[in-house]
Amino acid sequence: MTDQQEQETTGGIPAQAAQQGTPAAPGPWADYLAAAQRLDAVRRAASAAASEQQATVTAAHKEFADVRARLAPQHARLVRDFGVPEMELTPRPAELESASLAMAGGPTAVLAALQQARRTADAADATLLDTSKAAPLRPWARNLLIYGPFAAAVLIVQIVLYLVAPQGSVPTYALLCGLSMPVLAFGLGWVTIGFVYGGGGVKVDRTPILGAVICLTPVLLTCMGVGLLAFFR
Repeated sequence: MTDQQEQETTGGIPAQAAQQGTPAAPGPWADYLAAAQRLDAVRRAASAAASEQQATVTAAHKEFADVRARLAPQHARLVRDFGVPEMELTPRPAELESASLAMAGGPTAVLAALQQARRTADAADATLLDTSKAAPLRPWARNLLIYGPFAAAVLIVQIVLYLVAPQGSVPTYALLCGLSMPVLAFGLGWVTIGFVYGGGGVKVDRTPILGAVICLTPVLLTCMGVGLLAFFR
């Protein structure tokens, strides 16, 4: 049997191509093998790219959920604790356009933008924590620390006067102390608040109602104490 007849018998496939490890002779069969190898390489590359893209999409979904969970309490805290208007926390059109351009590159770009957003949220948490540590006292709490000692001094003076005053002069001392000392304590507290927290043309909230209640409390306590002692005697 000639070579041509053997080739026809094997369906047009060169005999040396059937042997493993032997490259096919130039011709249609060799071109077919090369094309098949190229197609297989393209298939493998496409499969790897699809797997990588799917992993990126999954990571982006998880990152989005994490960022959203981080932003919700920050939003509530800014509105509740710092009094930031809701309008200030709403993205402007220019910011929305910039975010859209940053994510126009597909899942990889979206994931990178979300990771950057998470890092920004981390920095915001650190800033809020530092701000909370260094936040000044509210006016009522700050003024309480000033009116309180003056009111305590009034209470101590009234108790001492009650103990050392002669028996018949207690009503007179009580009237004088009840009228003058709370007014004096309130005035000293008013001046002290302006001296400590004022200056530079800044208007200071002295919370006068709170100051009046605190400065009158020693008088009420003294009257209650005197009344109880008189009741048990």
